[in-house]
Amino acid sequence: MTDQTLFIERTLDAPRQKLWRCWTEPDLLKQWFCPKPWSVAEAQLDIRPGGVFQVVMQSPEGERHDNPGQVLDVVPQERLVTTDAFIGDWQPGGKPFLVSTVTFADAGEGRTAYRWEARHWSEDDRRQHEEMGFEQGWNAATDQLEALAKTI
Repeated sequence: MTDQTLFIERTLDAPRQKLWRCWTEPDLLKQWFCPKPWSVAEAQLDIRPGGVFQVVMQSPEGERHDNPGQVLDVVPQERLVTTDAFIGDWQPGGKPFLVSTVTFADAGEGRTAYRWEARHWSEDDRRQHEEMGFEQGWNAATDQLEALAKTI
């Protein structure tokens, strides 16, 4: 790991099959992906290498942030790798910011060892992500993910 990587690592009280569904089904992803009171207004997911992974986040005041991206690698129920360097079908995006990797492993008794990692293009990008509230935001979203997975 380099100075350009941020991550959270937790054991979640939900089986990885349900967590995987929450990551890969747009209607489920919309329910947890950004910390409340923000919401996901749109989610377009094509879970295959080269497929679109686009999320539009919206503030309570209606401010929208489009996050276009692409899936790089998929191992069902084990690993999902996405980036904003491409926007689908290997079309270049704007200035790349990060590569996101989420991994799932059985942790016994219906629990999952979960890691969500962001590898940034530069130390400045990593620092900017930290200042945006990376740890608090990604942990809040993970709490929402765990709660949702328990209901499906």
